Amino acid sequence: MPRHPKVAEQILPQQTLVIDNGSYAIKAGFVSGDPKLDQCRWVPNCIARDRVFRRPVEKGYLVNWEAEKAIWDNTFIDQGARLKCDPHDTNLVLTEAPNTPAALQNNCDQMIFEEYDFASYSRHIGPSLNAYHDLQSLFGAPPRNSGSQIPPVECLLVIDSGYSHTTVTPLFHGRVIQQAVRRLEIGGKFMTNLLKELVSIRHYNMSDETYLINEVKEAISYVSKNFRQDLEKTRKGFKRRNPDDEELRIDYVLPDYNAHTQGFVRAHDPSLSAKMRKMGSLATAGGVVEDFMTLGNERFTVPEVLFNPRDVGIQQGGLPEMVLQSLSGVPTGLWPAMLANIFVVGGNSKITGFVERLETEIRQLAPSECVVRLVRASDPIKSTWQGGAFLASDTTRLKNVQITRQEYQEHGANWAARVFAGNLTR
Repeated sequence: MPRHPKVAEQILPQQTLVIDNGSYAIKAGFVSGDPKLDQCRWVPNCIARDRVFRRPVEKGYLVNWEAEKAIWDNTFIDQGARLKCDPHDTNLVLTEAPNTPAALQNNCDQMIFEEYDFASYSRHIGPSLNAYHDLQSLFGAPPRNSGSQIPPVECLLVIDSGYSHTTVTPLFHGRVIQQAVRRLEIGGKFMTNLLKELVSIRHYNMSDETYLINEVKEAISYVSKNFRQDLEKTRKGFKRRNPDDEELRIDYVLPDYNAHTQGFVRAHDPSLSAKMRKMGSLATAGGVVEDFMTLGNERFTVPEVLFNPRDVGIQQGGLPEMVLQSLSGVPTGLWPAMLANIFVVGGNSKITGFVERLETEIRQLAPSECVVRLVRASDPIKSTWQGGAFLASDTTRLKNVQITRQEYQEHGANWAARVFAGNLTR
């Protein structure tokens, strides 16, 4: 029997940096004591030049380290960096997307140790870090004591709907059940591009205004409880429309960059809309010209693709169906515990009506004898970072998952990959 290399007792630095390296933004912060959300900083994960955004993460995977290094240097290394640190005296906890290709994982490990020289480092599948939250308090149980350390939740089903994609990840004692992970190729980026197409056809040409359309999407979107009914209410030329149906329509006033005013939403006024169609613009009492778009079914048809991706030609099941597909890869004895502990994170979960619709449809598909409990994180965008911070605050557990620079130099990249995959007992 070949012997595994014996790991000498390592003394880790006091400072730990947790980075949730998302496709849209980096959530990062140093861990000290009982982690708080205000310790986390939100940094755009892109390089913007001439209204063109260059993103190092594509489809959830870090593929461009040249661009990522420039962002990291500006955030963590350079003079005046928001989270300046000395990597030689810092532990790093870093996230990655589920099912990241091995070649990209090796590139990441090499950059961490050979380019940045962090003292120690661990790489985690992002959704798995949510297992370190005090989840039962979100379901109504008494909260744990501040500063207390508890093991990860025994059974947890994490739904993470972010910028590039949406994943369903079942966890058992904090470890990913790999064969049961499911991925839906729809995220915030896809919905922004879809809204951009609709607006460009119906209102203004917004093909170069991705950032603006993303703001519009976040301001006006909601998930419909009855999609067909709402679609009928907003149908052009619908004769039996009630006055209450006009609530589905809103006006989004576009920003005026010359006057330094931001865009905003206001209630739709049919008479004002008719006047606008004649004049093309409206001068307010102060003489300021406003351009706005009246948005109706765009508000709910865009997020509907998360539940019915076939509507836009993507041959995958919707998110509730994806949850049941994920459970099919889990032993049936764990189904009740998984369905009773569904945790929702990611920016798309903030869309109005998303959680309620998701819970309703999962209940319809789940076995009748199973109790379905679903809860959204208090801060779904920073939740993964906070879970990593809870892990990092437990120094004993942190030592068990970190590998040091010395170990990496001694045993190499393949050994590190086996440790992070859980295939090597240390």
